[in-house]
Amino acid sequence: MLQIFKQYYPVRNALFVVGEGLFIFASVIIASWLLIGIDFVIEDRTLVLKTLLIAFVCQMCLYYNDLYDMKVTDSYQELIIRLMQALGASAILLAVVYFIFPVCIIGRGIFIVSICFVVAFIVIWRIAYTHILNNGIFDKKIILLGSGELARNIHREINENKDCGYQVAAVVKDDCEGASPVVSPNICRNNYADLCRNAKDLDIDKIVVAIEERRSGFPTRQLLQCRVDGIEVIEGTSFYEMLTGKLIVEKINPSWLIFSEGFKKSWMRRVIKRTGDLLLSVVMLFFLSPILGIVAVLIKLDSKGPVFFSQERVGEKRKAYMVHKFRSMVQDAEKKSGPVWAQSNDNRVTRVGKFIRKWRIDEFPQLFNVIKGEMSFVGPRPEREFFVKELEEAIPYYAERFSVKPGVTGWAQVSYPYGASVEDAKEKLNYDLFYIKNMSIFMDLMVIMRTVKTVLFGEGAR
Repeated sequence: MLQIFKQYYPVRNALFVVGEGLFIFASVIIASWLLIGIDFVIEDRTLVLKTLLIAFVCQMCLYYNDLYDMKVTDSYQELIIRLMQALGASAILLAVVYFIFPVCIIGRGIFIVSICFVVAFIVIWRIAYTHILNNGIFDKKIILLGSGELARNIHREINENKDCGYQVAAVVKDDCEGASPVVSPNICRNNYADLCRNAKDLDIDKIVVAIEERRSGFPTRQLLQCRVDGIEVIEGTSFYEMLTGKLIVEKINPSWLIFSEGFKKSWMRRVIKRTGDLLLSVVMLFFLSPILGIVAVLIKLDSKGPVFFSQERVGEKRKAYMVHKFRSMVQDAEKKSGPVWAQSNDNRVTRVGKFIRKWRIDEFPQLFNVIKGEMSFVGPRPEREFFVKELEEAIPYYAERFSVKPGVTGWAQVSYPYGASVEDAKEKLNYDLFYIKNMSIFMDLMVIMRTVKTVLFGEGAR
């Protein structure tokens, strides 16, 4: 498994992405050879750089068209449609780059011919990869110990994500009642004595311990023997974290949080994060200022009230501050209802408000909060004191969100749709705690990339 941005990915997934990039690169080289000749390919020292540019732009467009999400591209029809959209977007972006930097142009007609090879190579490559996924080739086999909610969640995640890199070879249940017919064999608790033998017979790579009741009958000796014999043993909560990119607040205990890795907040990371926040905010405000000006005028023309909406939120170390947004609702929207979460198709949202919410433009004034140091660009979304009190009573570890600055965007926002309930807040906390535990500059970059994707396609707004 590879650890990228604090998450683990199967090696084959990385090879799949790299292999696809090599196919795109090879397509351009072959097209250059056919149209211009082998001498040009050998002599032009800038050809490799120009080809790398095309491969990079194409793969970025593949990513932003969800072509690396196997749940989305589960049919060949969807694959072809999204592939055409991605390559069309690549052509437009490269045309812009070539207009601004003519020196990057690779040659007349080469890109068009390259597209033909790219389509053929990618479709063949993905058919082969789908065959690998469907047949579990290169999957790591695991034994899952436990029959509680955590074990069921792990089992479900593996079954629903063919490209997770794992295969549940057996489940060791607390008892034999209600044994799952999905996984064979189902090993009963009285077979703990044969755990290592069963693991060797099934060629197991990892044992995941998701036993929730550990006060009696915990197979300490058997797990120790498996570990000594070279079989990896991992605690269920840690396995679920690396599998999904989130925690389960109801299943973790203080000792797990205390002894697990993460929560590193060195002064160097703080300085780098703060510097990045300032640079990104200033650059964005500079380039977006014409759009922000137009939005301000439209808000004023569309409905009565101020352009900006300011509201008190709870920030780092529970310090209250005023968050700023473009007003997207009617003036005094909560005068009658009091504090409430926004709902789908909320009738308080104005016509302009619907547009700026869809494209997240209403959040841009928070860049001023970032410059002032009240927020970071990436972090848990700030909440109002009224809701904080309610959520702290209902959700374990909710107060840990206040150990870092709130963010304009966050891991929860790009991983989970908009929520308007305590249950949604609980699920978002699962992602927020994962971010706080594993936060790094590289993870911030991943969140920003996924935020751009969310904004471009207007997903999840209310």
